Amino acid sequence: MKRDYYEVLGIARTASAEEIKRAYRKLALKFHPDRNPDDKEAEERFKEAAEAYEVLSDPQKRGRYDQYGFAGLNNGEFGGFNRSTEDIFSAFSDLFEDFFGFSAGGRRSGAGPENGSDLRFDLVISFEEAAKGTEKEIEIERLEVCQVCSGTGAADGSQTVTCPTCGGSGHVVRNEGFFRVSSTCHHCSGRGTIITNPCPECKGLGRTIQQKRVVIRIPAGVDTGSRLRLRNEGEAGLRGGIRGDLYVVIHVEAHEFFQRQGKDIYCKIPVPMTLAAMGGEIEVDTINGKETIKIPAGTQPGEIFRLKGLGMPDLRGFAPGDQLIEVEVKIPKRLTERQIELLQEFQEIEKEKEKGVFQKIFKKVGFK
Repeated sequence: MKRDYYEVLGIARTASAEEIKRAYRKLALKFHPDRNPDDKEAEERFKEAAEAYEVLSDPQKRGRYDQYGFAGLNNGEFGGFNRSTEDIFSAFSDLFEDFFGFSAGGRRSGAGPENGSDLRFDLVISFEEAAKGTEKEIEIERLEVCQVCSGTGAADGSQTVTCPTCGGSGHVVRNEGFFRVSSTCHHCSGRGTIITNPCPECKGLGRTIQQKRVVIRIPAGVDTGSRLRLRNEGEAGLRGGIRGDLYVVIHVEAHEFFQRQGKDIYCKIPVPMTLAAMGGEIEVDTINGKETIKIPAGTQPGEIFRLKGLGMPDLRGFAPGDQLIEVEVKIPKRLTERQIELLQEFQEIEKEKEKGVFQKIFKKVGFK
């Protein structure tokens, strides 16, 4: 009967990802086949721990297991765990490197395909370009397959020979205590073969650095931190390896008038004191041109007006944001004598209005 995975690893059901990894590392070290040669029970415990770790370290599998138990893992996506020890090493090679500081033991040949590296390019665009979308052409440096040797690294007519140090595996294995430590062969740099007469163009590397122009279509609505992935625009692979991707990271320049708030665009507009008091119309800038808005009489400083649909487009195709316009009532700093007289008259009228309001209140409560 299969044991509960949490019991196998000796952890609580609320254990974090780091606690799960720590528990598995402890058991992997304890029951490692190299530490327990010819011990079938230890080998089974090693496999049992690997099975538990494979499920509990995957959030989706762990969720199904927590809800349905082992039955939740037999729906075709995870049909049991019958791996050999070698398979476990292969599946968790990165994990073993993290645990022990070395690879899982010479199980992969360095002479196989080598995928090209991904590249990153940081692109600065204007606020308007982010709002409307744009197309940019950039120039990048990337490794391309050498045109002279077609990526073999060997000069014309030259041949490659099997590396005498690693025997063609690309790795050198040595025993250290209970473990077999596998490291990249320094003689052939992990290729498994040696070039007797390197290509003069690429110096035996099989690739050369070249300039490449790439056209990037930037959708409307991107923001600083948005990342565009251009498949197969990274560095070329070797020996049939897949070309990498190009990741373009967007940086949007600050605008002197607009500020972005999610999908909304925010701005402040100065409104004359008289217009705020009496009401009227005023023109404002938007990302689509000029728009006229009505300012109601008695508008107060800090009031916000909303223009529906005039914000940033939504990258997923949903409704765009709005433009939010905050009113800044403009108070004149210098007044003419006539303006001062009019404001004093206005002030007296306001006092009379306030006096009349208080008299009405006093009458209501019984005062004379």
